[in-house]
Amino acid sequence: MKSRSLFSRLSGAITFKRLRVTLLLLMLALAGYLVYLDYTVRQQFEGRRFALPARVYARPLELFVGKTLEPEHLAAELKMMRYSANDDPAKPGQYAYKGNTVSIYIRDFVFWDGAQPARRISVNFGRGVITGLTDFHSGKNIDLTRLEPVPIGGIYPAHNEDRVLVRLEQVPNSVVNALIAIEDHKFYSHWGIDPRGIARAIYTMITGQRVHGGSTLTQQLVKNFFLTPERTITRKFNEILMALLLELHYDKRDILETYINEVYLGQDGNRAIHGFGLASRFYFNRGIEQLELHQSALLVGMLKGPTYFDPRRHPERALERRNLVLAEMQRQGLVSQMEKDAVRYRGLDISDNPGVGASAHPAFLELVHRQLRRDYFESDLRSEGLQIFTTLDPIAQVAAERSLSRRLDQIERARRLPTNLLEGAIVVTSALNNEIHAIVGGRRPRFEGFNRALDAERQIGSLMKPAVYLTALSKPDRYSLVTPIDDSKLVWKEAGTDDWSPDNYDKEFHGQVPLRLALAHSYNVSTARLGLELGVDEVIETAHLLGVEREMAPFASTLLGTVNLTPLEVAQMYHTLATGGFHMRLSAIREVLTADGKPLQRYPLKVEQTIGAAPAYLITAALQDVVREGTARRLNQYVLPDIHAAGKTGTTDELRDSWFAGYTGDRVAVVWVGNDENKNTRLTGSSGAMTVWGDMMAQLNPEPLIPPQPENVERVRIDVASGLRADKECANSVELPFIQGSAPEKSAPCASPSAGGKIRNWFQRVIGKD
Repeated sequence: MKSRSLFSRLSGAITFKRLRVTLLLLMLALAGYLVYLDYTVRQQFEGRRFALPARVYARPLELFVGKTLEPEHLAAELKMMRYSANDDPAKPGQYAYKGNTVSIYIRDFVFWDGAQPARRISVNFGRGVITGLTDFHSGKNIDLTRLEPVPIGGIYPAHNEDRVLVRLEQVPNSVVNALIAIEDHKFYSHWGIDPRGIARAIYTMITGQRVHGGSTLTQQLVKNFFLTPERTITRKFNEILMALLLELHYDKRDILETYINEVYLGQDGNRAIHGFGLASRFYFNRGIEQLELHQSALLVGMLKGPTYFDPRRHPERALERRNLVLAEMQRQGLVSQMEKDAVRYRGLDISDNPGVGASAHPAFLELVHRQLRRDYFESDLRSEGLQIFTTLDPIAQVAAERSLSRRLDQIERARRLPTNLLEGAIVVTSALNNEIHAIVGGRRPRFEGFNRALDAERQIGSLMKPAVYLTALSKPDRYSLVTPIDDSKLVWKEAGTDDWSPDNYDKEFHGQVPLRLALAHSYNVSTARLGLELGVDEVIETAHLLGVEREMAPFASTLLGTVNLTPLEVAQMYHTLATGGFHMRLSAIREVLTADGKPLQRYPLKVEQTIGAAPAYLITAALQDVVREGTARRLNQYVLPDIHAAGKTGTTDELRDSWFAGYTGDRVAVVWVGNDENKNTRLTGSSGAMTVWGDMMAQLNPEPLIPPQPENVERVRIDVASGLRADKECANSVELPFIQGSAPEKSAPCASPSAGGKIRNWFQRVIGKD
C-alpha cells in the first residue's frame, strides 16, 4: 500500500511538473504571439494612417510687359483664386477690372524660389498683350511679378489609395454622434471590446443564426486593417487581441479619425468608395464639413450594408434606414425632437453628378500622382506637408474641358447620334518647354473615371504620317518638299500575311504628287509608297526619336498608323516636332517642396536634340500646309490664318477614331474623339477632333507659329504646277524652305495652269479629307 501511495505521489508530482512546463510554454508562446501581434498592429496602423495630404497647386501666373494675355483671362483666374471684386482694392485678395486696366492687391506667398510679399499692382492691356505693369503705391515699373497659384487639390503621393482624407476637426458632430449612436454607444468607455457583443458573435458562428451586434468601432477597424473576411474562431480571437492592443497604444480620437477615413461606403463601378470624406463628395457633391444632419445620418446608416442601402439604387430603403438612425440619435439624447423632425421629411438630396475626387481637375491630378512616383524617390514622398507646384494652366484647362463637352454635344445633335455616344480626351502642353498645361480625361471632366488621356490606347491613323515624311526630309540628297511621290495603285506582298493594298480616303489615285501636298491631303497610297521606299524600320526609328517609347510592329500598315498610342503619347511625339526636334519628357510637375520649404531631389530632366533642326523646320512647314490648304483647312474658321498653326488630322478604319494634333507658337494640343466600345463614330479627324481643337484654341489667344529658320535652310520660290524654281513675279507660285543644296536647279516658265488644270487642282484640294 505504502509503495503504491508513494508511486501515486511521484506520478502526480511528475504530471504536475509537466503541466507547469506545458503551461509555461503556452504562456511563452502566447507572450511571443502577443509581441508579434503588437508589432503588427503598430507597424501596419502607422503605415496605413494617412498624413495630411500634399497640397497641389497650378502654375503661378507670371505677369510682365509683352506677355500675351487677355484681361478677361486674368480676371477669370483671379476668380478661381477667390479674389473678390472691389472698386478700390484695399487689402490682399481684392481686384478691380476697369476698361483695359486690372488693379490687383496680390496676396503674399512662399514660392519654391523665395517669398513674395503682398503688394498692389496695376496691369495695363492693349490688343491682348500686357503693355504696362506698375506698383500702385510707388508708381515704379515692375519687371516681373507672380500671382499665387490656384490650389487644385490634395493627394497622398506615397499611397496608391485614392481617398479624400479628413482630420477629426473637420468632421461634423452629426457624423460622430450618429456613429456612436448606431455603431458603438460605449465607444468612449470600453477598452476596444464588448464582452456581450463577443459572446453574441461566437454564438452566431457556432449556431449559424444571425444575431445583431458583436463588434465595437475598434474591432471593425481591426477587421478592415489587418484581417481577412472569413468568419472563424481564430480570426475572432485575433480581432479581440488586436483591438485591445490598438486601444493600448492609441487614443480614442486617433482610432475614430482612422475609422472615419477607412470605412467602406459604396461602389462607383470598379472603384470602391472608402471614407466619409470621399463618400460625402460621391453622394452629395460636397465636402464633409458641409454635411447636414440628415446627410450624416444617411451615410452612417449605410454602414450596415452600403449596397443594400445604396440611395441611388434603393432610395426607399435608404430613406427608411436614415430615419431609423435619426430616431436612435434622438432616443440617446444626441439630437432633440425638434432637430429630428426638421429633417425627417426631407429627401435624400443625392447629387445627380457625383463629385468623387478632391480636385476639380482629377485627370490632371492623376498624372501628377503618377509622375511623382516616376520622377521622385519614394522615401521622400512619405514626408508630411509637401507642396507640389504643377504646370497646370487653369485657363487652358477650363477651355479644354468646356470645348470637349460643348463640341461633343453639338456633334451628337447635328449628326443625330445617340446622346453620350461620343467620348474624348485632350492633352495641352507648352510648345516652349516640357510643361503640360491641361489634361481632360473625358467629357465629364469632374468625374474620376477612366482617364482616356493617359490610358486610352487607340490607333492613331494618319497622325503617324509626319514620321514618314520627316524620315524622307532627313535625306535632303533624295527628298525635298517638292519631290514627286507616286500615288498610283499599290499592292504590297509581305511574308506570312495577305497582300496589302491601301486606298485613299476619296477612293481615287492622284498620280505624281509633290511630297508636301501628299502630306497636306493625307494620301494613303503615296505615303505608303514613300514609307516602303524608306524602309518601315527607319520610319519606326524616327517615331522613337520623336518620343514614342513603345514597340511597333515592322509591318507596312504601321506607316498608316495601325499602332495604338494614348493621347499623352501622341502629345509627346508632336511636342518634339513643335520644339524644333528637341525631345524632353513631358512633365506635370515644376517643383516639390518639403514642409520646411526645401526642394525634393528628383531624377534629372534630359533634353536631347533627336531630330535635326533643318528637317524639323521643313516638317513644320509641311504641317502648316495641312492647315493652310489640306485636310485641316477648315481650322481657319476657328483660328485666324495669321496664327500659321501646324497640325495633322487622323482617322482610323471604319471611322472608329477621330484625331487632331497640332501646335501654335506657344502650345501643342492633341484631341481624340471616339467611343469606349471602339465602334463607328461617323467622324473623320476634320469633322470631329479638329473642331474641338479649334474651339479650344480660339479661347486661348494663341501666339503665331514662326519658327526660327536654321542656317542651312534657304527659302526658294517654286512654281506650283511644275515644282521648279519660279521668279517673284510668277503667278501661281509659293515660297518653300529647302535644306541647302536640295532645291530644284531648273527654272520653270512662269505660266499659270490652264483652266482645266485649275479645276483639276481645285478638285484635288477639295477631296483631300482625312
